[in-house]
Parts: sequence; C-alpha cells; structure tokens
Amino acid sequence: MATIGLCEDDPAIRRVVGQALGLAGHSVIAAHTGGEALRQFGPEVDLDVVILDIGLPDADGRDVCQALRSAGQAAPVLFLTALGTVHDRLAGFSAGADDYLPKPFDVKELIARVEALARRGRTPVAASGDLLLDPTRHSLRCRDSEVALTPTEFRMLAAITSRPGEVVRRRAVVAAAWPDGAIVSENTVDSYIRRVRRKLEELDSPVSLQTVRGVGFVLR
Repeated sequence: MATIGLCEDDPAIRRVVGQALGLAGHSVIAAHTGGEALRQFGPEVDLDVVILDIGLPDADGRDVCQALRSAGQAAPVLFLTALGTVHDRLAGFSAGADDYLPKPFDVKELIARVEALARRGRTPVAASGDLLLDPTRHSLRCRDSEVALTPTEFRMLAAITSRPGEVVRRRAVVAAAWPDGAIVSENTVDSYIRRVRRKLEELDSPVSLQTVRGVGFVLR
C-alpha cells in the first residue's frame, strides 16, 4: 500500500481519483489548493507519490512542485492537467515532475502510473565505495556527510551505481530516470549529470562521475 498526496481543485475528479486509489489499496491525503498541498505534503509527511493538478485556484501546480522539492519532499510527482502540449510536458518535467497525465484520463492508467512511481521510489539501496544511496531519505551519503537528491537524480545514480566501474549507456540512464515517452534532450541529461557531480564534490567523495563521450556515464 502506498500513501498518496492528491491535490486537485475539481471536487468530482478529486472524489473519483481518491475513491479509485482507496479501492486499489492505497491511502490518500487530499488537498484542493496549492497552499493546502504545501501544508499537508511537506517533507515531514512520508508520501510515496504526489499527484498535482497544474491549474489550481491559488497557484500554478508547477510552482507548488518546486516549493515542495525545495522544502525537501522527495516523493515522485505526477502532474494531472488539461495542458497537454509537448511544451507543457517539458515545463512540467523541468519543474521537477516525474510523470505527466493530461486530462481527460483513464483512472486505471492513473493508478498504474502512480503504482509504477511508488515502486521507483523504493529502489534498493545501491553502494559504490564509500557512497550509499538511501531510498527512504532520497539522499546520497559518504561517510558522515549527506546531500539530498531529487527523485530524478536518485534514479540516475541508482542506474549508474548498480554497475560500478562500468559505462552505463545514456539511453539506459534516461530509461531509469524518466517515465516512458518522456522527451528528454541531451542537454537536460547533461544538466542533471552536472548537478549530481556537484553533489558528489560537496561530499568530498573519492568516487567521481565521469562522462564517456558518445556512450554514457561511469563512476570511478
């Protein structure tokens, strides 16, 4: 059973989605505004997935997502929205979302996506040298130091650290870190790699994340 944070301002959709998730065996914490979501979905709340509507009455769901990320909430985020263009999806992913489902949607598909995100969030701990990935805290540790990771950063590192010393191909990292069908440019991947590299440097880790041009990434 997963604990889901659901923020949707339409009461009919909120009721239907909440009931469907409940019948699927999940627990739901519901909110109908961005302010409520920030109060109820904070980092002190152990959530497996957050579902956010973008068109909230008091805020843009993408801003709410970024605020939750900044506060330390690391649960995967799925956007539910009527905005379904490629540009809108890219903006959602840039804001920190992990998946995107345009309205109207099939409730069965929503539940399948939520459960897939919840499973990703429980990626087994992976270690490389003194590095430890902690899936419960979505953090990276090295000896006594620790840095927080976004869900995307966590999944990227999980894919790379699962094969220490081996070059993990770029497409394998993308498949592990982003949902099926996501349009992810090379620049986006490289930007995330730079962010992860900086966090490794913050930890003063003896392990470095290296790019093998034209192939992929490796921890050495």
